[in-house]
Amino acid sequence: MHARLGLGKDHRLRKSADFDRVFAGKRTHRAEHFCLHVRDNDQGHARLGLVIPRRYAKSAVLRNAIKRQAREAFRLHQHALGAHDLVLRLVKAWPEELAKPRSHAARSAWRGEIEGLLQKIAVAEER
Repeated sequence: MHARLGLGKDHRLRKSADFDRVFAGKRTHRAEHFCLHVRDNDQGHARLGLVIPRRYAKSAVLRNAIKRQAREAFRLHQHALGAHDLVLRLVKAWPEELAKPRSHAARSAWRGEIEGLLQKIAVAEER
């Protein structure tokens, strides 16, 4: 039997109260287009919530592509993130050339920024 490689329900923030609790905390890390809100949890593992507003990503295809990149980056780094609830929020629209869901350059740019934020949490966790 193979280990499950997906991101299970227990690793996602799903209730609005969970999101509210993370937003109420003051720990944030910023990149140019994303903001990562962080709060300790008692789950024993990291959980991820995503906020990708239509205001900054007009098409559903684009919003879903960004979410896929975020979930995959989280899945690959979750072992180093500790027991935290994380909410990744898109806070600025990408330039038109990087707002194309099928563009490899766009996906690499999103992924790089997201992974940079997750690395900040992992480094803080090592201390």
